Order: sequence, then C-alpha cells, then structure tokens
Amino acid sequence: MKRSLLILIMLTVILLPGRQTPAPCLLQAERPTGGSDLVRVGDIDNLIVLDLRYASRNNFTGKPVYPVNVALLQRETALKLAAANAELMEQGCRLKLWDAYRPYHLHQLLWELAGDKRYFFADPRYGSVHNRGAAVDVTLVDIRGREVEMPTDFDDFSGRAHRQASMSPAARANMDLLTEVMVRHGFQYIDFEWWHFEDNSWWQYPILDLSLELFAGDEK
Repeated sequence: MKRSLLILIMLTVILLPGRQTPAPCLLQAERPTGGSDLVRVGDIDNLIVLDLRYASRNNFTGKPVYPVNVALLQRETALKLAAANAELMEQGCRLKLWDAYRPYHLHQLLWELAGDKRYFFADPRYGSVHNRGAAVDVTLVDIRGREVEMPTDFDDFSGRAHRQASMSPAARANMDLLTEVMVRHGFQYIDFEWWHFEDNSWWQYPILDLSLELFAGDEK
C-alpha cells in the first residue's frame, strides 16, 4: 500500500503543469544550406553606420563579447533594413546599427552576465530573434553620422528605455520617426526596448550558433 502511494505521488509531481523542462533549442551548428542566408550588412548597404557595442568595451559588460566586428543578418532582413535606411536618408538621417545576428553561445554568455534578465535578454532555453539573424538594435544619426537625441543609450537597464516612458519632445519625435520607417519596411517593435526591431518573418529562420569569425574579412 505504501509503495503504491509513493509511486502515485511521484507520478503526480512529474506530471504537474509548469514543472516540465522546456524543450531545448534546435541549433544549426554548421553553415546553413537552406532556410538561412546570413550576409554582412555592409555588403548590402555600406551607408548604415556600424557600431556593434558587443564587439567593443562600450557595453554593460565593460569588455568585448564578440570576437570580431562583423554585423550579419538574413539577406531578406538586411534588404529590408537597407530600404528603411534609404527612406531615412531622404529625411536627412541614417541608421546606426548596435547589434544584429548574435551567435547562440554568446547569447548564453550575455544572459549569464546580465543583472536583470526579466526584460532585456530572451531566455536561452527559447532563443532570441537575434540568434536567427532577424533582429536589429538600431538608433538614428544625422547624415554625418552624429547621433541625434533618443530616449536612452543602448542597453539602458531602466524603465526609461520603455516606449511609454517620459522623454523630451525631440527624443519622442526621433523615436517615432525611426519606428514608423522600420514598421513600413517590414519590422515589428517591442515596448520595453525602443531600439529593438524584429523582421516580421523572423519565425522562418532557424536559431543559429555560427561563429562570427566565419564571416569576418577586413573587419578582423
């Protein structure tokens, strides 16, 4: 009787909702042959300013996380970004790219280093759209490459990064311009990181763990 009761309790615990371990991410560890076509952003549009924060010390970790300074995106995503940049240039400004494709193993590292995991980094168990090469972190600069007023700097771990936070009229106008143009060219946004945009078709691409060094040329 006691043994039967013990077995019943064990089965109940195992089957309780919310206690099951999430399915692991499916990674594509080799250069993709279908469904993914990573390209260097500069090869698609060299007028987009590249300032990859995780390839420098200018990020929340205080040290380079990416081994090389190369920005990658899925080809279709890069073409959408180039179209958005072309429209912005007609209005006297350009895009500055802070982050693009992020290898899965480096995403795991950032997750471990981040203090506040609730809002600013996708749980590695499920992966990030950055891991698919279909998300960008961007801001605006003028034609000469000088940053314009925006709500915050990159990776601001406070409520000020939220789109509904209090900000100056100039910052809101610039954020709204960036958002309107990005949405018009096939991107969607999130509320708590004004700089983050995702390709509307992000779900078509696999989570990847390709080394950035595979694509590095003159950037090394």
